[in-house]
Amino acid sequence: MAVETYSPVAAAPERTWRDGPLGRWLGRFALLGESRPAAIGLAIVAFWIAAALLAPLIAPYDPNANDYSALADPRPSAVHWLGTDHLGRDILSRLLWGARTVLTVAPIAVLGATLSGVLLGLTAGYYRGLPDLVITRICDIVLSFPVIILYMIVLALFGATALNIILVITLTKAPIIARIVRGLALELRERDYVAAAKMRGESGLWIMLAELLPNARGPLVVEMCLRMGYTTITIGVLGFLGIGLPPPDPDWGGMVKDTYGLMSVYPHMSLIPCVAISSLVIGFNLFAIGLREIGLRD
Repeated sequence: MAVETYSPVAAAPERTWRDGPLGRWLGRFALLGESRPAAIGLAIVAFWIAAALLAPLIAPYDPNANDYSALADPRPSAVHWLGTDHLGRDILSRLLWGARTVLTVAPIAVLGATLSGVLLGLTAGYYRGLPDLVITRICDIVLSFPVIILYMIVLALFGATALNIILVITLTKAPIIARIVRGLALELRERDYVAAAKMRGESGLWIMLAELLPNARGPLVVEMCLRMGYTTITIGVLGFLGIGLPPPDPDWGGMVKDTYGLMSVYPHMSLIPCVAISSLVIGFNLFAIGLREIGLRD
């Protein structure tokens, strides 16, 4: 007589929060430590973010206060660690407060350009035909204008306010992102999961946002980091040309413009804000390189 045996079914492993989307993203974030460019870039960007947030607490002086006793010798000293500018204003204080300007305007402008570019690029790449033709031609027209001339015209007509700077940067950066997203959408729309969504009767908007966009998020994150660096340069250039934020608001590009005529006598006045701009741009670029290295673009 055969003896019936019982084979218990192995219990399914218990799922934890590490198996969810948050856990996966935190795991990928931990990979940044394995990429030297990403770690260095993140450290530089984090330094300036901390400086911007803590500026009201750590800035030694009011950024617009004049120390007339320092006009005779504006070089770095124990009183003014980075020296003063031509008006006796503390450079360190203006540098810290200027970081708030850059790290407020640049992210908002890049986010606006990304949202606009993603919407236009997905629409053009998914629907093709007439929508693709119209959107592509509009992007080509915007990109055909010399950006500096376009900045000067818009800001001269409507005023150099933070909102106008954000809008004009969004206008010029969105077509670049739209062209990148369009290329991704043209490739992704031919995938099997898109065909399956169409067979289920999903709408075009749902397919674009739920099927195409998640599979294009890696390149978009990298592109946003690169755009942050370019936008930082743009804000500095606008300040140097005198069409950035109006004085007396601290602005790194404006700090260079106000003092570049004294480079031969007091080079620190212009070099210090130039180093600040360069370091932040390098930080964003290194972070983007690191994202590519750890595979977040996939």
